[in-house]
Amino acid sequence: MREVRSELAPRFDTSSPALRENPYPAYARFRAAGPLCRGGPAQWVVTRYADVANLLKDHRLGSQFPEEYHRFSLGDGPATEFLRRVILHRDRPDHTVLRRLTGSAFGPGLVRTMHEWIERLVDDLLADARERAEIDAVTDLGYLLPVLVICELLGIPADDRDAIRPRAFDLGKAFSTSVGAADRAAADDAVVWLRDYLDNLLAQRRRSPGDDLLSRMLTAEDDGRRLTHEDIVDNAVFLFFAGFETTTSLIATGSAALLQHPDQLALLRRQPTHIPHAIEEFLRYDAPIQSRLRLVLEPLRIADRTLRPGRVVLLSIGSANHDERQFSDPERLDVTRNPNPHLSFGGGIHYCLGATLARIEATVLFTELIQRFPTIEPAGPAVRQLDGAFRTYSAVPMRLLPR
Repeated sequence: MREVRSELAPRFDTSSPALRENPYPAYARFRAAGPLCRGGPAQWVVTRYADVANLLKDHRLGSQFPEEYHRFSLGDGPATEFLRRVILHRDRPDHTVLRRLTGSAFGPGLVRTMHEWIERLVDDLLADARERAEIDAVTDLGYLLPVLVICELLGIPADDRDAIRPRAFDLGKAFSTSVGAADRAAADDAVVWLRDYLDNLLAQRRRSPGDDLLSRMLTAEDDGRRLTHEDIVDNAVFLFFAGFETTTSLIATGSAALLQHPDQLALLRRQPTHIPHAIEEFLRYDAPIQSRLRLVLEPLRIADRTLRPGRVVLLSIGSANHDERQFSDPERLDVTRNPNPHLSFGGGIHYCLGATLARIEATVLFTELIQRFPTIEPAGPAVRQLDGAFRTYSAVPMRLLPR
């Protein structure tokens, strides 16, 4: 089936420095021009909320890309094999089984049992912040809290966490839309190292199981089917990465947003019951994951165009979250916004497994931060991180003055 064309759609360039620094004015122009933009080769970009929300759940789009697609982005190294195996890039029926087995180990019940432990961990982090007065919300809170939590869930020994974190950071480069040669090599090295580490840790769990996520993955079963050793290793690596990277970005962007909008910080101080709403607004206002890639499996009609199977569709989460057709005054940070049906955790069968964990961590952290420090102000300019797959900051300096 041929694509039906009208006038030439505008081009969406994900590598544009201006777009990476502040994409939201460009998103507004794209939405005004129409529901579709041109992306890279054989790629279309969907920009409006209603379309993105529906397509996240549409069975005519898949997440399991051909091997050639990953090779084009990453080459022939271990990172390509890793991406093809993880749950993020699997479709039915493999995804269904993998989701059930992984989800049974990573369910909300296990996460909620950690709530009190997360509160104690936040208490320790903020006690250290109290002594120092000036901290970086990224390195002192955003990195530490979610890494410690996901390590606890997986059962990774405390002595190994500093060695694992930089490898996980390098692994994140594999998820970028454009991966240079140096980043390819770093991602490949990270996959090899993390696989070897998790392989050894799983061997220990087989000899001596515990109540951690790795032990649960080893015994998880669905209609008599269990995860293969390779699936456990690569998806444990992925869960470690996904379990901290999104939350790190959420803490970074949320902290920056409050420092840039002191009126909203003051409102939360007066009305702390709005903090859960604020977490949702941080996710909407500056989503850590700005887009999701899908592969057209069946002919798909969007507005006046029919997209053929084999085309790649980029679902712009960041643009959808700022669509004036869905959100009133979308460019304004409103920590009382409720309801807030943002799309930052995706949708359909690929809805984020770690959403519950991210919400608990962020809610506990911002609640304690706001209650303990009556003065929270910038200690320097926030610095955007312009490389990588996530929209985040490399530094958010904060000055904290206790009561």
